Amino acid sequence: MRATPTAPGTGHPTEEHPTDDHGHDDHGAHGGHGGHGDHAAQFRDRFWWTLALSVPVVVFSPMVGSLLGYTPPPWSTWVPPLLGTVVFAWGGAPFLTGALSEIRARRPGMMLLIGLAISVAFVASLLTSLGVAGLMLDFWWELALLVVIMLLGHWLEMRALGQASGALDALAALLPDVAERVGPDGSVSAVTPADLAEGDTVLVRSGGRVPADGTVVDGAAEVDESMITGESRTVSRAVGDRVVAGTVATDSALRVRVTAVGEGTTLAGIRRLVEQAQASRSRAQALADRAAALLFWFSTGAAVVTFAVWTALGDLTGAVERTVTVLVIACPHALGLAIPLVIAISTARAARAGVLVTDRLALERMRRVDTVLFDKTGTLTTGAPAVVGTAGDPDTLALAAAVEADSEHPLARAVVAAAGSTGGPGTAGRADGFRSLTGRGVRATVDGADVAVGGPALLRELGLSSPAAIADETGRWDADGSTVLHVVRDGAVIGALALADRVRPESRDAVAALHARGVRAVMLTGDARPVAEAVARDVGVDEVFAEVLPQDKDDAVARLQSRGATVAMVGDGVNDAPALARADVGIAIGAGTDVAISSAGVVLASDDPRAVLSVIALSRAGHRRSVQNLWWAAGYNLVSVPLAAGVLAPVGFVLPMAVGAVLMSLSTIVVAANAQLLRRVELRPEVLARRS
Repeated sequence: MRATPTAPGTGHPTEEHPTDDHGHDDHGAHGGHGGHGDHAAQFRDRFWWTLALSVPVVVFSPMVGSLLGYTPPPWSTWVPPLLGTVVFAWGGAPFLTGALSEIRARRPGMMLLIGLAISVAFVASLLTSLGVAGLMLDFWWELALLVVIMLLGHWLEMRALGQASGALDALAALLPDVAERVGPDGSVSAVTPADLAEGDTVLVRSGGRVPADGTVVDGAAEVDESMITGESRTVSRAVGDRVVAGTVATDSALRVRVTAVGEGTTLAGIRRLVEQAQASRSRAQALADRAAALLFWFSTGAAVVTFAVWTALGDLTGAVERTVTVLVIACPHALGLAIPLVIAISTARAARAGVLVTDRLALERMRRVDTVLFDKTGTLTTGAPAVVGTAGDPDTLALAAAVEADSEHPLARAVVAAAGSTGGPGTAGRADGFRSLTGRGVRATVDGADVAVGGPALLRELGLSSPAAIADETGRWDADGSTVLHVVRDGAVIGALALADRVRPESRDAVAALHARGVRAVMLTGDARPVAEAVARDVGVDEVFAEVLPQDKDDAVARLQSRGATVAMVGDGVNDAPALARADVGIAIGAGTDVAISSAGVVLASDDPRAVLSVIALSRAGHRRSVQNLWWAAGYNLVSVPLAAGVLAPVGFVLPMAVGAVLMSLSTIVVAANAQLLRRVELRPEVLARRS
């Protein structure tokens, strides 16, 4: 099986750069998807060892000694050649193999330019050390520093590169470690989900996860399917209903007959979608690679012309010296750091602002995003039910909380939390005789009164209906998609509660700020359309995709992209993972599931959707710095290369290599200083929202 191809000069995946048939890219230092952490460690180790070897090369260099006013001891004559050869052969190995890769691919870029420069510097320095041809070209120290700086740049680049590779492992973690299989005699035995087969019956206890797709054959329960469907409310599942692997029975036990295992489950289908979306994602070629390709042809052409002209003038030694100087001066020290340094500082700056960049190309793409696609549940909303309205008797909320106090159902916890935070009128004593009415509600005795709390099914069972005094209010709640709970005391409906997934206050500011920046806001959800449209009106989004399944969410991103939109997807659930991977930029809310985080290129540590503005601001600022650095790095070469070639020789000026080396170092310092300005970029979401 062939590995993912890699882009010229960097080892980054692209569809155009071939790899060998052993699953390794031709650079010898960059692997396939998911291995960037290992590559960063390899470059780090190679950098530190090469730096240690380079110190004596520089210290004992006669040219450096003459520049700094000291003379190296006679015994150190062979230190630069010996250690410089090790630096070239071992430290420069990634660049030499990368150069060969670019030659085979006929796509010259930074790797070939670096490989050519260090090779010419090595050969010239070796010939000088051996006393061949009478050359006086001490390039050992320049060769060593060039390799060290290039390794540093690639270490920084690889550390910031790539996407977290734990998405598929996080999907698998949704399955329980142990399943309880029910035997023909009714006995229960513990097995792994992998041991289950179609037709087996499993016991799913209250609070337990379903180990495989199946059909309920006994029992009834409220099932939390939010990790699969994105629906914020639990759904009732009883005999004959289908349940999905990874979902949770919240309030009662179920017996499920297995209908699908392994690769046939819904969870495995989502896993395949994530794999396909990640594999199909396009990878843009870095700006530095394009600039390096142009610089390669420029510097190579200049070197050829330089050698030809000086040779024609009858000065072969001068021709070699001028040619080597051109190639060394043209080495992209600053160019090699221009992009990686901006990325490294950007990602570090982002992390301090609560934005974790897991894909180095995500920042570059984010500046071009014109559509932000928000998942509703857990992103624009809190992702948990909350009491959003009460009607009827002042004791309604207090009585409901008293009855629900012993329930672990998400709606019950929301009612209890609301009663504890309101401090409003109405008090109730402790409930006794708590009973769960599966699929209908709960019941208990409070201060001697029989109190029941539940939805429409409870009213039907008791033969009751909402009084006219609260019917209008509950009708509006139903129209908005809220969950309505009625409170019945001693056989009479005294009030009702509305529960819904509450909109985050910051969501409105986030959408308004995006509009001010010319970016459309679209909402995507598995919730019912009334719920989705109510939230959309409240938040102010431009378009809504409602009642969608995981594969539809993935398709929604593709449909937006087919219109020509550049899409950033913001989500937090497993069902969002394929869409996050398919989008041009995937942004996960940090409080979300591991799989959503692992499928995204950017992770927001907070639940604040306004943090998307931070990503946009950082992307645009980083792009400006990158372009400025590239222009500076390239501009240095446009000026220094002709001078090194000797265009001013007729008037008596030829740029010495030592001066060129100083200019090259200065160029690197300027690039680094310009990148440091990114630390001053404002990334606080609340400030960016106010600026809109």
